Formats: sequence, C-alpha cells, structure tokens
Amino acid sequence: MPLDQPTVADLIHGIKIIDVDTHLSEPHDLWTSRAPASLKDRVPRVKIVDGKRRWVIDDNIPLSDGASPISVIRKDGSKSRSLEFFNFQIEDVHAGAHNTAARLKVMDETNIFAQIVYPNVLGFGGQNATKVDAELRIASIQIFNDAMAEIQADSGNRIFPMALLPWWDLDQSVKETERCKAMGLRGVNINSDPHGHAGTPDLASKHWDRLWETCAGIDMPVNFHIGASDSAMAWYGTSFWPGHPQEVQFAIGSSMLFFGNARVMANILLSGILDRHPTIKFVSVESGIGWIPFLLETIEYQLAENASSRKYALTPEEYFARNVWSSFWFERKHIADTIRQLGEDKVMFETDFPHPTCLFPDPLGHAASGLAALTPQARRKVLSENAAKLYNIPLG
Repeated sequence: MPLDQPTVADLIHGIKIIDVDTHLSEPHDLWTSRAPASLKDRVPRVKIVDGKRRWVIDDNIPLSDGASPISVIRKDGSKSRSLEFFNFQIEDVHAGAHNTAARLKVMDETNIFAQIVYPNVLGFGGQNATKVDAELRIASIQIFNDAMAEIQADSGNRIFPMALLPWWDLDQSVKETERCKAMGLRGVNINSDPHGHAGTPDLASKHWDRLWETCAGIDMPVNFHIGASDSAMAWYGTSFWPGHPQEVQFAIGSSMLFFGNARVMANILLSGILDRHPTIKFVSVESGIGWIPFLLETIEYQLAENASSRKYALTPEEYFARNVWSSFWFERKHIADTIRQLGEDKVMFETDFPHPTCLFPDPLGHAASGLAALTPQARRKVLSENAAKLYNIPLG
C-alpha cells in the first residue's frame, strides 16, 4: 500500500459505524414460540412438506420454496459465491444470521457499532402475509414486531429491526406504527405496491395520509426495501432472458431489483405526498445510489417536456434532498462524486449481511477506496451520523 494511502483504521478512526441494511434469518420458532395456543399451528413455521423443509403458513400454504435462511455465510465464516446457498439450512450458516449474541460478535469483528435489520420470511415488505385471513395476517405481523423489539432490547440497543405493517388495513397500520414506536422500534417497513391487492389504493392516494401523518408526527421513517411487493419480485423473475444460465439470471434479476426502487422513488416524488407531508422521511433501502442523479434529472426533463401542466411545490431534486435517504455498499468507483451530487447529509452505508450481495468478511476494506475520496466530515456523516439522526440511535 502506498505510504500516502490511508488505512481502513485511519478512515474509520473515532467513527461508530451504522450499517443500515442487514437481514434476519428468522429462527424456525420465531412465531410458534410466541403465538397463542389457537394459532401455533397456523403462524409461519417450518414443516416437512413432500420430504423437504419449507416455510409455511396456515394450512401448509408455502411462504417460500424451501427453508433457506438466505445466508451466504457458512458456519465456518467462509462466504459462498454461487447459488448453492439456496440449499443451505439454518444449521449450515453462521449463527450471526439468526442469533443476537453471534450477530453482535460479527459486528464487533467488522467494526460495526449498530445495524438496521429487515425480514425475510414474510417478504421484504410483508407482502407474503396476504396469503391468509385477516386475523392470522395481523397476528403474524404483530408477533414478528414483538420479536424484533426483543432482539433490539437483547442487543443492548445495537440492533434495530424495522417494523412490518399490516398495510392492507389503514387503521391497523396506524395502530401498529404507534405500538411499535411505544416498544422502542425506530422505523417501519412497507409494501411499495399495495394496489396489487384487491381494494387497496396505491400509495399516492390520500387514503394513506393518516399513516404518513402518524409516521411524520412520531418520527418513524418509512423504509422502502427493494423487492417489497409482489410486482417488484415479479420484475426480478422476468427481467432476464430465459436463455441465460441460472447464475447469470440471478445476477441480472438481483441487479434489476436495485433499479426497481428507482420506479418506487419516481412515483413517490410525483405523488403529491411530499407536498402534503413535507416532514415525512422516506428511505430507499438496498438499492445503491449511482442511479439517483440520473433519475432526478430525467424526471425533471420529462415533466417539462410531457407534463408541463402539472405543478409541484419543489423540483424532484429538491424533494429528494428534503425527504429521502439512500444507502450504498458495493459501489466504489464514483461513490464520492455521487455523494457530492446528492448531498452528504442523506447518504448512508450498508453491508446487506448475510445476503448474497453482502460485503463480507471485510466490508470496510471493500469500501475503503471510495471512502478515502470523501472529506473526513462527509465520511463521518455517511458512516454514522446520518443514520444516527434518522433512526434516533445514540452515539454517546
């Protein structure tokens, strides 16, 4: 390493790093151990179906093709870089994927002070809950959120799961947001395309205003994780040409999921939500940031060329700068320039542990070349202070 090149230790010195996108490989008893007796045989659980482990809900309705923990970190700490992880079972992967104490050890080993956590089994936006009746839906969501509050407490407030919402019911969504805030959770995670389900309006509708008012009023950021709807996952599954090998299909589909959030953000920016709720906080999760300057410029151009009669209080760029946070992990080559374009106050760092694209085992080593191009002030904001402010995470 050249003498004038800062080391990773130099770059992160004195910074309590917050990783704003990781996932929980749900323990098989997460729901059954907490459900009332009347629901123990209906809540999400792992069963043997046709000789194979599978996550199911209610009367063996499948939640996934199997019971993969969706972790590429093997039990010995090595990382799989092929599709074999789909066949891994929870016993095969590192305990940090599903155990709080083991996760904290991984965080300490990789210089991560705190993590934001998202789900797997019920879908990134809770969309899988709609496969069953209303009573079981809300129970499954509430049990998950109860478990997440327990994890946060057990971690000593270093692991911060985002709450799932029963988005198919506005009244219940408002109540659950308030309940989760009272339990100490720091944000909510929502389906990006609820209109894909009968009778539910899209998020631009004023139907949702009471939820946005609640989230803004009690300071609960609203997180839009990639793949957080049936239509987003369908895009993943159809974005590649069928002639590609399976691993290439996976690479293309996974990349297109990132751009799927460009669609979500474009709709939000032009929905009127940000005029009606100027203090709402939205987060684009696990989607990277390189596409954002292009999206903002193209939306502004298209409005001028094709929708000039539509009037907004701010430009797309101004809305984004005021109301939207984003994060990066694998991007290095142009990351400093992109952060300068977006503003150093709204960009955060993530690792996606333990998912297939995660930065492991040396997340900060991977990011170092990009981080080195930032000023010390910008680096501190991106790695720590922006997330701490957004999610109300004490750094003291």
